Formats: sequence, C-alpha cells, structure tokens
Amino acid sequence: MTVIREPAVAGQFYPGNAIELRSAIKVLLEDARVEPGPAPKALIVPHAGYIYSGPVAAAAYARLRAYRERYTRVILLGPAHRVAVRGLALSAADVFRTPLGDVPLDKEAIAALDLPEVTVFDATHQLEHSLEVHLPFLQSVIESFSVVPLIVGDAAPGTVADVIDALWGGPETLIVVSSDLSHYLTYEEARTMDDATCQAIENLEADRIDHHGACGATPIGGLLMAARRHSMQVTTLDLRNSGDTAGDRSRVVGYGSWLFLESIETRPIPGESHDSVYTSGTERCSGRQDHD
Repeated sequence: MTVIREPAVAGQFYPGNAIELRSAIKVLLEDARVEPGPAPKALIVPHAGYIYSGPVAAAAYARLRAYRERYTRVILLGPAHRVAVRGLALSAADVFRTPLGDVPLDKEAIAALDLPEVTVFDATHQLEHSLEVHLPFLQSVIESFSVVPLIVGDAAPGTVADVIDALWGGPETLIVVSSDLSHYLTYEEARTMDDATCQAIENLEADRIDHHGACGATPIGGLLMAARRHSMQVTTLDLRNSGDTAGDRSRVVGYGSWLFLESIETRPIPGESHDSVYTSGTERCSGRQDHD
C-alpha cells in the first residue's frame, strides 16, 4: 500500500484547486525576470503563502524551466514550525501529494543516508508547510523528479552540511533550502536586517546568520558551509518583504531567493554573457528589487 503524505496547507498557503494553482504559478513564473545562465545546483527560496512570497520564489524557480529535463532528484530542506525535532527528520511516506499530483520520495537515497543525526519522524512533516509549498513550483518547472524531504530541527549547521554532501549527487540533483527572513519588523527595520543576511549569504558566512534573521538559519548555514567546500558561487535573485508584495508595511516578513552554481558551471557559455547576473558577493545584494 502506498503511504501518502497529504497536503496540509493547500487552500491556505496556495490554491487548493489544481486549475487555479497551475494558473497562479504560471502568472508568477511569467512575471519573474529571467536572464540566461548555467543550471543551478542549489537554491534558497522563501516558503510563505504565495500572495506574500510567491513572486520572490518564482524568481528562483523560473531559472529551472530551461533545465526541466536535467533534474530528477530534489533535496528539500526546511525548518520545523509545528513539531520540534532533534537533528534532521525524514518521512516514511512513499509520496508527497499536492493538487498537481504525487511526488515520489527517493527511497534509495533515503536508505543510503546512514547518519545518526538523520531519523524518520513523520509527526514533524504532517502539518509542516516549509517543504510543501515548494512542491507545486517544482512540479511546474521540472519534468519528473523524486524528493528527499528533510525537516531541520535542533542541529549544527556543520551536520546539515554533512547531510547535503552525502546527498550531493551529480547534475541530476538539485538542492533547495527553504527559509523566510526577518519576521514582524517595521518595513525599514526589515530591510536593514535582511540586507545583513543577504550579505552573509553572498559571502558564504554561515556564522553571521541566526534565527532572528532567517527562520531557516540552520539549513541555510549548512548550505553555505557546503558551498564553501565546493567553491560555489552565489547570486542574489530577489530580496523583498511582504510590504513590497502584499502592501502592509507596518509589520512585515522578509523574503529572499539565491542561486548557487558549482565552480565548473561558472565557465561562460559560448555566445552568452552572464557577467551581470552570475557574480559572487562582489555587489551587495545586487538582486534586490525595489518597489517603493
């Protein structure tokens, strides 16, 4: 019997009807500014309701459409909001369901992940949104893929980096870290804090990011440590907050999206120029889009 992890926030964080969901994602992806470039190895993407963080998430996911047949496995890491967990938690489900269909779990990769800090704990997955909200986007931009879903709880960033390394794979594997940024600050306070977090991400400085600046600070920190090990380059794609996307600026949540390239992927593609997009940390949070 197939064990299904049913969607927990369909109809809340994103449309619960498949037709409406496809339409909403299509609009978000079409509105995203996309410039040509190499295939990402990793992304950091926000996980709020689509009305709030959808445009920022689309800035990252739109980059995958040119490579929809490249990726067959997604390593998806996000923080726990509902049920706390020690270490990192996998799911025993066979598939994660969304209104767009079922996404199979990569059982072979999960079985091979023999690390003491990684356990199966379905209770933390059951109502969690930090992974679920990414699946409809991924289903819309990748042809066919399996997922390794990891809720990151009480763990050291170095442990997360070790897990990422163990699952690194080849060009078929995409790593997605789910995180929002500052929470419930004024508009200007949020911009200041989110700029500091952005600079730390661009400079791969895991020790400069904490949970005040990002709810997914631990998986972000793990990715940044892994990125240093692999000599990756990072580009800021978008940096905004809910005051930019949903209007109310009295109390906002920050959102950002970043793209990571493996060093071999940074070589120029003949006939194309990527200098304005694929820079690593030399411009301060150059992906910010202002909507004042």
